[in-house]
Amino acid sequence: TRLAPGEQARVRVGIRNRAGTAPGTVQDGKVVATGRGHQAAASTRKLTLGVPDYQPTDASLSGHQAPYWFHSAKFGIFIHWGVYSVPAWAPVGKQYAEWYWDQMQDPNNPTYAHHKATYGEDFAYDDFIPMFTAKKWDPRAWVELFRDAGAQYHVLTSKHHEGFALWDTKLSDRNSVKMGPKRDIIKELFDASRRYTPELHRGLYFSMPEWFNPDNPWMGHAPRNPYTLEPVPYTGYTSGKDYVKGFQAPQMLELIHDYDPQLLWCDIGGVNDSHDVLAEFFNHGKNRPKPYEVAVNNRSGIGFHDFTTPEYTTYDNTVVAKWESSRGLDPYSYGYNAETPDDRYMTTEEVVHSLVDIVSKNGNFLLDIGPRADGTIPEIMQTRLRETGRWLKTNGEAVYDTTYWSRMAQLGEDLRFTVRPNKAFYIHSLAEPGATLTVEAAVPVRAGDKVMMLGYDRPLNWRTTGGSFVVDVPAAARAAGEHVWVFKVEWKG
Repeated sequence: TRLAPGEQARVRVGIRNRAGTAPGTVQDGKVVATGRGHQAAASTRKLTLGVPDYQPTDASLSGHQAPYWFHSAKFGIFIHWGVYSVPAWAPVGKQYAEWYWDQMQDPNNPTYAHHKATYGEDFAYDDFIPMFTAKKWDPRAWVELFRDAGAQYHVLTSKHHEGFALWDTKLSDRNSVKMGPKRDIIKELFDASRRYTPELHRGLYFSMPEWFNPDNPWMGHAPRNPYTLEPVPYTGYTSGKDYVKGFQAPQMLELIHDYDPQLLWCDIGGVNDSHDVLAEFFNHGKNRPKPYEVAVNNRSGIGFHDFTTPEYTTYDNTVVAKWESSRGLDPYSYGYNAETPDDRYMTTEEVVHSLVDIVSKNGNFLLDIGPRADGTIPEIMQTRLRETGRWLKTNGEAVYDTTYWSRMAQLGEDLRFTVRPNKAFYIHSLAEPGATLTVEAAVPVRAGDKVMMLGYDRPLNWRTTGGSFVVDVPAAARAAGEHVWVFKVEWKG
């Protein structure tokens, strides 16, 4: 309702096909756009009626898109938890703690010396497995924390590069049911999520390769003692499989069929059978209650994807194709790093600023936590999540279910914009405003619109002058905000 010259709106048009017409039938058709009682534009083109089953081809999979819920959710929680949570060590702000096993192979890496001094040369990485106990893990407390943080989805590492699966896989005994916690971590987490936080969407991370899997070692060799180079067991794994057809793809299908994730977050790529696996992932939804749409990222080893995944970085401007930025609360680690002091974690202001900046550019923010080996989440991480949730409780309407402003994502360092189609326009000030807030751009506002600051219950005076939009911000309004001050232009008609 508020498209100005030069602005854009992106819509999906679903075509309900007549009974008896096979899904996927292509017919000549016409798309017409009308406005204010007049035809604004029209286009004749081939139209696909209904959604056919996906086939394991680039052409077929390319018809899939990130679902509505993923566009709307904006904020998710990533969870890196595995055997690496036991040593929980890396140089702070420099290396990923979850890469401990790989990093201890290199004599020039600090992890090599740390492991030797702390555990000794004969202590294999797999000797950490019995110490990964999850003895204090409360899955209900986890999902309720995610809900309280204002997140809309969570993504658990089902298996990281170490090859230790957090579910009851039938392909290998190298898993959390046969060893370590002796629990089906995915099942317990998803059961708790469905029961206590059914509003959250559930996703799973899956590493396509494994560092030292004897059948296809990503790092070029099977497990060995990094100090003597003598072979060591790949505990729980029976070698001799076709890595892709006999192990990787069947494990992914176990996750799809047995746990019903709504999001599959693959990593690394490499050798794969992803065309077949993803076609099954999308088609498997036929047997689920509707609506139930799924998404996959861009790291499954093939060209197709629903969204891209910048890591510990973001895009500088709006990217129209859907994307998601991930990073840890830790300065540079997804897995728990016991060396990181509390004052090195992201502040709540940094979390909120990142979320607003990413959302304004059409992204989602997947914020990672690294639980300890016993299943407890460090208090500093819990505090940051709850404080973020408090900000979202007040300001969430300017984040969830919004889209980017096609005219611009940001103005200067401190202003970001989002739009709730047909409802409102939001201005996010990353700095505390002064007595007036000035936006030197053509804000979509008309006479009769109401301007508010979220968290402050009185309308604000506003005016347009010289092409700028100016809002008077009383001291009480400034005091009511924190982290990011959000101004709402509520559209009337």
